[in-house]
Amino acid sequence: MATEISARARQRAIGNEEYSLYSSLSEDELVQMAIEQSLADKTRGPAAVEASASARANRQPAHFYPWTRSTATESPPALAARGLFQGVLQKYNSRMSKTALDPVLKAIREGDEEALKVMIKEGKNLAEPNKEGWLPLHEAAYYGQQGCLEVLQRAYPAALDQRTLQEETALYLATCREHLDCLLSLLQAGAEPDISNKSRETPLYKACERKNVEAVRILVQYNADTNHRCNRGWTALHESVSRNDLEVMEILVKGGAKVESKNAYGITPLFVAAQSGQLEALRFLAKHGADINTQASDSASALYEACKNGHEETVAFLLSQGADANKSNKDGMLPLHIASKKGNYRIVQLLLPVTSRTRVRRSGISPLHLAAERNNDEVLEALLGARFDVNAPLAPERARLYEDRRTSALYFAVANNNVHATELLLLAGADPNRDLISPLLVAIRHGCLRTMQLLLDHGADINAYIATHPTAFPATIMFAMKYLSLLKFLMDLGCDGEPCFSCLYGNGPHPPAPPPSRRRFNDEPDTGKAPGVVQFCEFLSAPEVNRWAGPIIDVLLDYVGNVQLCSRLKEHIDSYEDWAVIKEKAEPPRPLAHLCRLQVRKAIGKYRIKLLDTLPLPGRLIRYLKYENTQ
Repeated sequence: MATEISARARQRAIGNEEYSLYSSLSEDELVQMAIEQSLADKTRGPAAVEASASARANRQPAHFYPWTRSTATESPPALAARGLFQGVLQKYNSRMSKTALDPVLKAIREGDEEALKVMIKEGKNLAEPNKEGWLPLHEAAYYGQQGCLEVLQRAYPAALDQRTLQEETALYLATCREHLDCLLSLLQAGAEPDISNKSRETPLYKACERKNVEAVRILVQYNADTNHRCNRGWTALHESVSRNDLEVMEILVKGGAKVESKNAYGITPLFVAAQSGQLEALRFLAKHGADINTQASDSASALYEACKNGHEETVAFLLSQGADANKSNKDGMLPLHIASKKGNYRIVQLLLPVTSRTRVRRSGISPLHLAAERNNDEVLEALLGARFDVNAPLAPERARLYEDRRTSALYFAVANNNVHATELLLLAGADPNRDLISPLLVAIRHGCLRTMQLLLDHGADINAYIATHPTAFPATIMFAMKYLSLLKFLMDLGCDGEPCFSCLYGNGPHPPAPPPSRRRFNDEPDTGKAPGVVQFCEFLSAPEVNRWAGPIIDVLLDYVGNVQLCSRLKEHIDSYEDWAVIKEKAEPPRPLAHLCRLQVRKAIGKYRIKLLDTLPLPGRLIRYLKYENTQ
């Protein structure tokens, strides 16, 4: 979705716990960490070094020694093979002999101001960048050597705002490393506070990222632009809001930060607070006049995002401040839709009283569809309790997104094989015969007798057909053919088997069996002609079914009277000698008792067939009518 917080902000929100100790650091940052540890802990053992490194890994230093970048020769896979941290230490040891030869870097690292003054007096040019664009001034700012920094800035005032190849100034580096004395010294010397790096991140932005309140205060005092945008349009206020840093937010707003500034996706700081569930930041922004109904570029509102991410307290606060629960996103979805989809019962309860049923209908999709699709039974029950229309259909443009062109919430529940949700919907009045493909057919495909019984008890057509894939016999028989016990279950309940034996071709020659249709349910027909009606014998000729042709015909014959087998059905029966008895069974006339049974069942009707037990007839006769006694 276009309104997601930027990848950078999302990664920050995840937290360090999802990463290994060193995986979030680059190779060069690991080198820097190794150098610092080696300098500080030369006399300590490896275990102590590792423990100290763990604390520093969580701090995640932002930059590294410039010369290590230009002399790196070993690949990361080699480091991994030896152990990541130990490999970095070895790399550092191999480089120290080279870096020790550079007297300028050595003097800066050790804070030797006098050595620098001597070099400058002797005419050595300390304003010459290395291949990464780093000056000694950058090194001094990076290491927090204020004395060396002041020596260099007095000697080379023109280099004060010079940038590295990554467009980082000395002020930017000092801010990243949180060296406040160097930061203040550079600003007092006239350093420009709004020069950004390649990502258009300014020192103020980095100070907010580090949650360094004092650095923010100093930069704002020196007129840093509080509304500068990074390359994604993210401002310092966006950054501080994402971290729920109220103290920094207060400084920024007093310093002129606009609470309605938007990033590249149209996201305001208040939207960020709602999206990430930063309740205190949200309260602060609302107090300072931020639009509670702010919407991103895709029209998603702050309330929608809070619902999407399950921030219950945030949703409650937004609603208390008058947030509009009927603002839809570009797809027409309301906050209630996304809360139902996510299955957040508490948020759904908050939204129900303030959501317009008219707006829900206009959206072309009911929250019931989404709750049923995601098996959110508790939410489904709440929506039904609020009397949402249980038979509200999906709009055609939404139904086309599904191959089977489903339209009802009931279909979603049956497709998920969710018996409880199916029962809830049927008890609420769901019509089982509204979809292009009957939910009963889906239940047969699943082989779920409980769902099938529920659907039939609530009026599902046991002789359902599929309009887009016409057959001469009920589709319920077609779906149950592979499972003879299931087929018999349907026939016992009144499914009509007569059409299976009403072949268009009879005893005459049959055309070759047509290939299986490859057209999908949501595709338009290739021509204006209606698709041909598939005969039972044609379907039985399919390779995956014909090996069961005999037993299938045998079951069906128990539920029909005097019928004529077409030439193709006879071919199937003749193909296996053990099936000869089936052919004899089909020969008319059928037994009188059997024909009488069929007439009684027909008189009762398929919707009352389950009431056979209530007839005032002998038990043996009732069992015969119910096919429980085949004698």
